[in-house]
Amino acid sequence: MPLVPPPQMPLTVTDQMNRRVAVPFPPRRIVSLVPSQTELLFDLGLGERVVGVTKFCIHPAEARKSAAVIGGTKNFHFEQIDELRPDLIIGNKEENYQDGIEQLATRYPVWMSDILTLSDSVDMIRRLGLITGRKEAAEQVGREILASFAALPPVAAPIPTAYFIWRKPYLVAASGTFIDDMLERAGFRNVFGHLSRYPEITPELLRSAAPQQILLSSEPYPFGEKHVAEFQEICPEARIRMVDGELFSWYGSRLRYSAAYFRELIAE
Repeated sequence: MPLVPPPQMPLTVTDQMNRRVAVPFPPRRIVSLVPSQTELLFDLGLGERVVGVTKFCIHPAEARKSAAVIGGTKNFHFEQIDELRPDLIIGNKEENYQDGIEQLATRYPVWMSDILTLSDSVDMIRRLGLITGRKEAAEQVGREILASFAALPPVAAPIPTAYFIWRKPYLVAASGTFIDDMLERAGFRNVFGHLSRYPEITPELLRSAAPQQILLSSEPYPFGEKHVAEFQEICPEARIRMVDGELFSWYGSRLRYSAAYFRELIAE
């Protein structure tokens, strides 16, 4: 006889945007609209329940093979999502777009994260563990992340640093961003920490900020070694470094590897 899945019970929860969401528990058909949260779901052992992901959900590699690709984080294919019949959609305030989320929320339970700090990320991990029936696994991931960051040695003199995420125009991560929190924990002082979010920076502003180090992120703009000379010309005294953007900005289970990476960056 075929196995009969256990009945789903209604569960009303609050997401990180303080929205009340009624979720069938346990959810069986999940659509993830955020790459870092897709990876988390798979690491929590929920891969078989993930039926839809975005084209940017590159971790784990099998995610875009086992689940349908429903567009990008800023442009959802609504008809395709309808065909998947999700009983839970997971999104993020910053990475997704409000109109699209509101449209989906009229038809499906949509749980939203809002991540600005390490504490927010661990809170998200724990909450998703609860609503998906993976509480113990999520608690373990959270403990591992917090322990790794707690073990980072204190930095007596944080390094004045600029962190670039885009080119043409130049955009940096400033205050009120998850990256800014990661920079501080890693031992860097954000020279644009007095600005908000992701401001545009001119070469003149960069030169006057006089960072000792300029970090060029591997994402969302694919900075490469070919761009080093461009920044070296603006700030001849600064050290220009390529960094792994995923370990600075992915706020799911990938954070388990971030603290060790930061330790190596500072040691160098």
